[in-house]
Amino acid sequence: MPFKDILVALTSYPDPAPVSAAEDAVAVAAALGAHLTAISCETYVEVPGRFISTPVVSEVLATEAAKSRKNALELLAAFEAAAARAGIPNETIFEKCLTLEIPDLLVEYARLRDLTIMPASSDQWYAETVIFGSGRPTLILPVSLKRRPFRIGTVAVAWDFSRAAARAISDAMPILELAKQVRIVTVVNEKPLDTRRSGAELARNFSRHGLDVVLDQVDAKGCAIGEVLENYTSSQGADLLVMGAYGHSKWREFVLGGATRSLLAKPPLPILLSH
Repeated sequence: MPFKDILVALTSYPDPAPVSAAEDAVAVAAALGAHLTAISCETYVEVPGRFISTPVVSEVLATEAAKSRKNALELLAAFEAAAARAGIPNETIFEKCLTLEIPDLLVEYARLRDLTIMPASSDQWYAETVIFGSGRPTLILPVSLKRRPFRIGTVAVAWDFSRAAARAISDAMPILELAKQVRIVTVVNEKPLDTRRSGAELARNFSRHGLDVVLDQVDAKGCAIGEVLENYTSSQGADLLVMGAYGHSKWREFVLGGATRSLLAKPPLPILLSH
């Protein structure tokens, strides 16, 4: 089933997402032929009750809320302008909530969309919550001065025969079927793999979908897997990386796999993650 209904989260506080995040999300929706919804929130900082009644604290909170509101409305206006230029169907959602409520609010909306876009400039806690809580794929977009237009040319798929990787591939299939080339990469000598035959089997599966497939193995050579994948995607000129998200959450503290942590912190290219 193709991606036809996409959500992009545009954070407004403490620092607003760059306008380029809205423009990039529009480019993704245009490439996929999808409807795009942008959500942004006027946020309120929660402080202990005994401090709220003081005039100084009340004034500071009101100022911060006003700043958040201004940022959110400006981002949504920039999004509407970008969507109009691209001619894509779109809508905006403006919410008001406490800062601590934002991650769960985003999860609620993400569960009702085919795909959620999270700019890398967003609070990483928000992205982690959506990835592990939505049950839907999440596309992390880098924010860089050296940005290039989003395109679906070469897509790299990180494959280690895990459940998370299989889930990500299934979720990403609408994009994989649009790609000019799909490169399956398995990193060896980094951790024990259940099987070394599964890469070839996956390539045959992709071929039955009509995909142009290349199968690669990369020796970790003692490097962290996030670094290996970053170097691989750069050397192959990949436009997108598809990978499983590894980790779990407990009381809002995320314990992430090494590759998930490093690539979320500073994604070198758009990354589609599923858990």
